[in-house]
Amino acid sequence: MERLWFSLLLLAAACRGQPCPKRCMCQSLSPSLAILCSKTGLLFVPTAIDRRTVELRLQENFITAVRRKDFANMTSLLHLTLSRNTISQILPSAFSDLRRLRALHLDSNRLTDDHFKGLTNLRHLILANNQLHSISPHAFDDFLSTLEDLDLSYNNLDQVPWDTIGRLTNVNTLNMDHNLIESVPQGVFTNLHKLARLDMTSNKLKKIPPDPLFLRIPVYAKSKGSPLSSLVLSFGGNPLHCNCELLWLRRLTREDDLETCASPPDLSAKYFWTIPEEEFICDPPVLTRKSPHTMAMEGQPASLKCKANGDPEPEVHWISPEGRLISNSSRTMVFPNGSLEINVTSPKDSGNFTCIASNAAGESTGRVELIIAPMPHLANSTSRSRDPSSEPAPSDILTSSKVALPNNDTRGADHRVSLVELTGNSALIRWSSQTPVSGVRMFQVQYNSSGDDTLVYRSCFALA
Repeated sequence: MERLWFSLLLLAAACRGQPCPKRCMCQSLSPSLAILCSKTGLLFVPTAIDRRTVELRLQENFITAVRRKDFANMTSLLHLTLSRNTISQILPSAFSDLRRLRALHLDSNRLTDDHFKGLTNLRHLILANNQLHSISPHAFDDFLSTLEDLDLSYNNLDQVPWDTIGRLTNVNTLNMDHNLIESVPQGVFTNLHKLARLDMTSNKLKKIPPDPLFLRIPVYAKSKGSPLSSLVLSFGGNPLHCNCELLWLRRLTREDDLETCASPPDLSAKYFWTIPEEEFICDPPVLTRKSPHTMAMEGQPASLKCKANGDPEPEVHWISPEGRLISNSSRTMVFPNGSLEINVTSPKDSGNFTCIASNAAGESTGRVELIIAPMPHLANSTSRSRDPSSEPAPSDILTSSKVALPNNDTRGADHRVSLVELTGNSALIRWSSQTPVSGVRMFQVQYNSSGDDTLVYRSCFALA
C-alpha cells in the first residue's frame, strides 16, 4: 500500500507541469521524467507528452507510423521503446530532434524501410523481427562511431550494406541471425576491434571467409564462461559446405559449437567437431570445355568458352595474346560461366588467349587460338589532283537535308546500283542482282572521302 501511495505521489508531481497522457503512467524521479504507455491501445503517439521526458515506453500498442511531429523538440529523450506495435512506416526526419537518444527499440513491428537521421548519439538499435529486406547504405551514418549494439535478427535481409557494417568501430554486439544472407565479404569485420558477439545463425551461408579479427583474439561458441577479451561466434543453422575453405573455423578452439555440414554428401549433418581436419578438402580445377580454334572477321564479335569443375567452384580469368589480364570493359566481357566475349575484334586480337581456372586448391590453364581476318583496305589505283579549296573533309556527302533521287540516277556508278536517298551523313543505295549468284553470304560496302582517294571498308550486310 505504501508503494502505491508513493507511485500516486510521483504521478501527481509529474502532472504539475503538464497533464499525463490519457491511460499512461508518468513517473517523475527528479530531474528525470518517464512516461509509460504500454498496452493502452494507442493508435498514434500521444500528443500530450512532456517535451522534457527522458524515457518513453510505447510498446504493445497499435501504432502504425512514426511521424515528424511525434517527437518534435524532445531533446532530453534518452530511451525510446516502440516494440511490438504495427509500425510499417517511419517518415523522413521523424527522429531528427532526438539528438541525445541512446536506445531505440523498434523490434516486432512491420518495418520495410529505415529512416534514422538525427540520432547522433545512438548506442543501442534493436530492429529484430521486422520485414526488412535490405538496409540502405547510409542508414546508420549519423551514429556509425557511437553504436554499441545492433540487432537485425529475424528479418528477411538478403542485402546488407557491408561497407557500413565494417565501419561500426564501436559495436560490441552484432546480431544478424535468422535472415536470408548468402555471403559475407572477406575482411569485413577486420576493424571491429570491440566486437564481442557475432551471431549469424540460420542464414543461407555456404561458406564463411576467414577474417583477421577471428585470428587475433580467442573465439568461443558461447559467452558463458568466456574471457572478457574474446569473441563469441555463432554460425549454426547455415547450409555450410565443408571443404578446405572452412578449415579455419574447424581449427578454432571452441566449446559447444553447433555448426554442421550441409555438403558434401559424405559430411552432411555432421558436427564440425566430429570431423577430422583432413576431411575438409578441396579439389583443384579441371578444364571440362574450351573453345576450339576460332576465327572471326575484323570488327565482328567473337566468343571464347572456358569451363572448369572443382571444389570450390573455380573462378575463370583470361590473358590476352599480349600477356595482359582481360577485364570487363565496353569491348570485352568475362562472364561468371567462364565465357569471354569480344564485342568488336581487331587484328591485335589474333593469337593465343589463355584461360586460367583457379580455386583454393590450385589452378588449371588452357589456350584458345583466335584468328582475325582483316578488313580489306583497298587504295584506288588512280590518283586525282585536288583543289585545296575543296576542303573541308572528310565526306563527299554534303547535302544538309534528306533528298530523294530518281531510281535511274546512278551518279556514274554501275548501272545495276542506284543512289535512292541522300542526307548529310548517310546514303541509301539500292541494287538488284539480275543473275542470282549462289553462295553469296554478304556484301561489302566501300566509300572514299574528299580527304583522300582511299577506299575504306564500312559495313558488311548478310543476306536474310
